[in-house]
Amino acid sequence: KTDISAAMQQAAENLDFERAAIYRDRLAALSHVQSHQGINPQTVDEADVFAIHQEGGQVCIQVFFFRTGQNWGNRAYFPKADPALDAAEVLGSFLAQFYDDKPTPRTILLSHGVEDQELLAEALSTRAGRKVAISVPQRGEKKDLTDNASQNAREALGRRLAETSTQGRLLTGFAETFGLKKTPVRIEVYDNSHIMGTNAVGAMVVAGPEGFVKNQYRKFNIRSTEITPGDDFGMMREVMERRFSRLLKEHGDVPQSEQAADDILAEQGDGIEDAGGFPAWPDVILIDGGQGQMTAVRKILDDLGIEDRVQAIGIAKGQDRDAGRERFFVRGKAPFSLPVRDPVLYFVQRLRDEVHRFAIGSHRARRKKEMVKSPLDEISGIGPGRKRALLMHFGTAKAVSRAAIEDLVKVDGISEQVAKLVYNHFH
Repeated sequence: KTDISAAMQQAAENLDFERAAIYRDRLAALSHVQSHQGINPQTVDEADVFAIHQEGGQVCIQVFFFRTGQNWGNRAYFPKADPALDAAEVLGSFLAQFYDDKPTPRTILLSHGVEDQELLAEALSTRAGRKVAISVPQRGEKKDLTDNASQNAREALGRRLAETSTQGRLLTGFAETFGLKKTPVRIEVYDNSHIMGTNAVGAMVVAGPEGFVKNQYRKFNIRSTEITPGDDFGMMREVMERRFSRLLKEHGDVPQSEQAADDILAEQGDGIEDAGGFPAWPDVILIDGGQGQMTAVRKILDDLGIEDRVQAIGIAKGQDRDAGRERFFVRGKAPFSLPVRDPVLYFVQRLRDEVHRFAIGSHRARRKKEMVKSPLDEISGIGPGRKRALLMHFGTAKAVSRAAIEDLVKVDGISEQVAKLVYNHFH
C-alpha cells in the first residue's frame, strides 16, 4: 500500500493524471478490502468508532459503524478546524455535533480522550433514553478497532492532501495559461440545458483549491417570456444578469485591487467571503460557448460595471465536437487551442463535464416535474382537496375539462361558483 501511495503521489507531481487515477483506485480498493478483514468483532455488538488524524493543517475523522456485531460501513469527514487546536479538541467539538440528526449507539469508541467526556456521555444518554458509554480503549479488540480507524483516517487524509496539492498546481497552471494576474480561488462554470427551448435551465458549478465546491452550485430556471425558445444567448444573458445582480446586492462590489482584497480579507469583510469562508466573488467565469456567447456575457458584465474585475473565458467545442480540440476565447487574445495532453486542458474539460452533468440533471428534474403537473394546478382557487375530489370523481384532468357545470356541482366540495370557475378555465 505504501508503494502504491508513493507511485500515485509521483504520478500526480508529474501531472500524469490518468496513471495517478489508476493508482488512486487501486489504493482505495486495497483499503476497502483491508478495512473489511476481521471487522466483525466478537465483543462489540453496537458501537460507533471515531479516529482522528491531523497533517498539513488539515484534519480527517474516520467513523466506523457497527451494528449487530457487524461492520455497516465507514465514512471519512474533513471538518474545518483551527490548526492550533489539538486532535482531542477537534474530535470533541465534532462529536458534540455529530448526533444532532443521527441515532446514538450504545457504545462510542474514541482514538483520543475528549474534554467533558462524562458530561457528553450523560447528554447523549438523556437524548437516547438509555445509557450511552464513551471510552478510549487501551487494549484488546476494541483497541484494534480504533487503531484500524486511525489507519484509515491517516490514509484518507493522505489521499486528500495529494489531491489538494495537485489541484493547487492545476490552478497555478490555469492562471499561467490564461494570463491571470494571480491564481484563482473561485472558478464559476456556466452552461444551459433544454429540449427545443422547453424547460430551460441555466447551471453554475464552482471549483476551488480543494476541488468542486458542491454547496455553492446553483441552478436558474429560465423565466423570461421574451426569450425565443432555444436562444442560448438569451438564456445565458438572463443567467448572468440574475447571478451578478444578486451578488452585487448581497456582497457589494468587488475590491478594486489586490491590496484592497488583502485588506478586506484581513478584516473578514462581507464583500469577499460568504458565511462559509469561501469567496463569494469569482476570480474567473468559464462559459461553455464561443464568441457569440462571450459577446453576450461581456455586455452584461459591462452593463453592471464589473467587466474588468471578473475574467470571462469562453470554451467552444472543437472541430467535429472532439474533446481535445476545444477553442478558448479570452479578451485581448486571438482564439487558441491547447495541446491535447496539456494538464490544464484536462482540468478545463473536467470543469466543463461537471457543469454539463449538473445542467442536464437539473433540466431532467424540471422536465419530470412538468410531466406530472396537472392542468388543474393552474386554476386559481382549486386547492389539493378539491383537485383530489375532482380527479376521484372524473378519473382524469381531461375528463374534468369536458365536464358541464351541472356535472361539476355533483362533486363533493364543489359549489356552483367553483364549478363555474373550473368550467370557465377550460372554456
